[in-house]
Amino acid sequence: MNKPNGRGLGRIIRAAKSSFAGLKAAFSNEAAFRQELLLVICLVPLALLFGKTGSEKAVLLASLFLVLIVELLNSAIEATVDRIGLEHHPLSGRAKDMGSAAVFLALLNVLVVWFFLLWR
Repeated sequence: MNKPNGRGLGRIIRAAKSSFAGLKAAFSNEAAFRQELLLVICLVPLALLFGKTGSEKAVLLASLFLVLIVELLNSAIEATVDRIGLEHHPLSGRAKDMGSAAVFLALLNVLVVWFFLLWR
């Protein structure tokens, strides 16, 4: 089967370009992503400083990156819903609310992880 995105190194390079384009689009168009990125930039040095073991540092960092990942998915859902139509529809509202709830839970996860690892 002939893959439309190619194979091997060329596919990996095209995938990386698409990924960077997605990050650039999120940074340019999504205020929430910029705010969460600022939070991550501020907390990464603290995670590296306060994590006692490599595992602790990894968990602290993973909780931060999870917020960015979930925000990217939420933004993708919102963009898709808006592309379909801007009029209010209960299913569109539900999709956007669920994406927002996912971001909220990711942020809550940061609080829980950091609390249990740093305030023992």
